[in-house]
Amino acid sequence: MNHRMIRYIISMFLRAEAAFMVLPIFVCLYYKDFDEILPFVCSIAMTLAAALLLGIKKPENDAVFARESFISVALGWILIALFGALPFYISGSIPNIIDCIFETVSGFTTTGATILDTVEHLPKGILFWRAFTHWIGGMGVLVFLLMLTQISEGNAMYIMRAEVPGPSVGKIAPRMRSNSLILYGIYTALTLLEAIILTAEGLTVFDAVTTAMSTAGTGGFSVRDLGIAAYGSPAVDWTVAIFMILFGINFNLYYLLIFGRLRQMLASEELKIYLAIIAAATVTISINVAGFYSSFGEAVRKAFFQVASIITTTGFSNVEFMAWPQFSRAVILMLLFTGACAGSTAGGIKISRIAIMAKAVYRSIHQLAHPHEVSCIKFEGKVVDRETRSFVCTYMTVFFLILFISTFFAMLQGHDFETSFSAMLSCFNNVGPALGLVGHSGNYNIFNGSIKLFMSLIMLIGRLEIFPVLILFMPSTWEKHS
Repeated sequence: MNHRMIRYIISMFLRAEAAFMVLPIFVCLYYKDFDEILPFVCSIAMTLAAALLLGIKKPENDAVFARESFISVALGWILIALFGALPFYISGSIPNIIDCIFETVSGFTTTGATILDTVEHLPKGILFWRAFTHWIGGMGVLVFLLMLTQISEGNAMYIMRAEVPGPSVGKIAPRMRSNSLILYGIYTALTLLEAIILTAEGLTVFDAVTTAMSTAGTGGFSVRDLGIAAYGSPAVDWTVAIFMILFGINFNLYYLLIFGRLRQMLASEELKIYLAIIAAATVTISINVAGFYSSFGEAVRKAFFQVASIITTTGFSNVEFMAWPQFSRAVILMLLFTGACAGSTAGGIKISRIAIMAKAVYRSIHQLAHPHEVSCIKFEGKVVDRETRSFVCTYMTVFFLILFISTFFAMLQGHDFETSFSAMLSCFNNVGPALGLVGHSGNYNIFNGSIKLFMSLIMLIGRLEIFPVLILFMPSTWEKHS
């Protein structure tokens, strides 16, 4: 195992985080919150010190394979979460260190689960950092680093596979650095476009930018206690909902769109399923909750917003959906499972995995009736090989195993099943809001410190698609000859 390269990659993580912490300082200066600058300066100094201890000189042997990539990514994400919690703790904005860690992990993993009862009293610099963690975590820290550094193609591909959400990672440009530049270019452009539109719709620049960053990372942290509902604007609701859906689409498809390959983009099977689920869920919920609102148009707007928020795992809310009928809440629970498209900033199981599993089940049943018929599973016009099918099945099995163990752990602490199950599912799929006591009007402060730390780990496992974190804790990973 190349330990020096692992330390070097983790050091890159921390140096990038220290650079990211400079931006909130400018926000503090702009709003004349001079007392809030020192916590960020201290946090930057401590983060850089840790990076220097790990080493900033690239090793001569820079080979990185699957094992090194998984370890580097898992440890890197754990450390940026820990050091990213420092501004909250040093500033006193969140006095409890476990709560700081939970909030920061929730930010970087774009979960959006919070322990805060109110946020509007927090300094602007802290609120900016809180939303910015979503934006950083949405596309991935290493995708950003690959854009700026010269890492060999083979090494870069291993690293990207370990961090980018989805069953597989494909290249949209010949070189990984170009690939990362394109991804971040699209990501930044969409974020700026949303911020500009929200500003035109009446939001302050600060509110528009932080909302756009939270939307882009499909995170859901808001700078208002009432979330998006605080703006009381149907236009803002529609804008945020549409952009949530846009950020839930595989970014490779935007590359096709930019280069005029619209027909190829629209032919995406995953995109069709994604949009069909959104349409079906919106229609059924709208009909079910129509009597709760003054007009059917308002019911459609509320339903569309909430469907977009949950399926993309953003977690924004503009309505108390716990007051909706059981049917609508059941649909919301189903959406908590699905997630959006692979290669997007969204969490969740992903549409592609669900589609492959559904086709595999259908094929197995079909073969029982037609044992001599030779058939194959196709997705996105390509044959799904046995290895991919096996990996998807393994992922789903481990997913539900971890989910049920997590639920029982929460219930042992005295919480009811609805709250325990939906909260763990929400953390695992990086959604944020859940059902029961952690619905629209609740937060995760109802849980004790041990559950918060456990949920923080669950959020990291979910964001990194389970296996990097599990590999990190496997004894065989650290054996010299394995």
